Amino acid sequence: MSKNPIKSFSDLLQSFFCQRLQTQQRVSSHTLASYRDTFRLGFEFIRQKTGRTASQQQLTDWDAPNVIAFLDHLERVRGCQPRTRNLRLAAVRAFMSYVGSQEPTALALSSRVLAVPLKRFNRPLLGFLSKSELDAILAAVPTNTPSGRRDRLLLGLLYHTGARVSEILALQRQDIQWGPLTTIQIKGKGRKQRAVPLLKPVATDLKRYLADLPGETFAPLFTNCFGQNLTRSGVEKRLRLVVELAAEKCGSLKGRSISPHTFRHSTAMHLLQAGVDVCVIALMLGHESPSTTHQYIELDLRMKERCLHKLQSPKTKAIRFKANDRLLAFLENL
Repeated sequence: MSKNPIKSFSDLLQSFFCQRLQTQQRVSSHTLASYRDTFRLGFEFIRQKTGRTASQQQLTDWDAPNVIAFLDHLERVRGCQPRTRNLRLAAVRAFMSYVGSQEPTALALSSRVLAVPLKRFNRPLLGFLSKSELDAILAAVPTNTPSGRRDRLLLGLLYHTGARVSEILALQRQDIQWGPLTTIQIKGKGRKQRAVPLLKPVATDLKRYLADLPGETFAPLFTNCFGQNLTRSGVEKRLRLVVELAAEKCGSLKGRSISPHTFRHSTAMHLLQAGVDVCVIALMLGHESPSTTHQYIELDLRMKERCLHKLQSPKTKAIRFKANDRLLAFLENL
């Protein structure tokens, strides 16, 4: 009885991407791209260390010591944050879990890699914009050009829908449901879809924008000057320019790092401060669980202040300690 031949590292990686990720799990294009970039970086790191190209590398090249060295390289040389390090490790872990199921002879190696821990890191408080700061940014967008009107609508949608910038950039004309209450269909993480209603002024701006924009039903809403999909980096670049203009009139914006995701945080905070239930906010933002939305409560200092005012100070008189021993009295007077 012949034994099945041991698969090479190249064969395992290709079947991991084609069979496990695309056919069996049907991961999103974003996940596929993230995993692909992880192994591209890893290939180059292993090549510099062993001299073997990607197709020449072996499974033993990806043992735990080399994986840990690769992760350290990402932080030390490439300047990646622990969150990015953990993202790369998650991709390698997923591959090694697949290897363990396909090649029993590699169980020891895959187990060592799976035992590499995620790196803990401090979670900073989420930044958000006050209403006056938000108004200053939107007012600073020049609307005398087509690109300016596009940017004004895009930033307005980011705030009024609380959507991720990737979700807004993926919108097409067919995702708009016109009616007395206009809604847009947003495709979120994990292929979850949600309908978000638009306020009448926002719906009016959207209709006016589309009237001047030629395109088909399946055309993206937001494109660059070449008619191609607007990218996340393109939005970030335009936003930086607008924030610099807004900072001239709104001093609190000077030196601030404002990203498209800051608009999402601002939406959640303003809804929370308006008394909207956390579960409703979670549904609007497309969070997997309301527990994800609870992080915004940590930011709401006004809510904390209201809670403190409801507390009553204990009605006890503070008694100062008095030493009754000469040695203790000596120590107290030092």
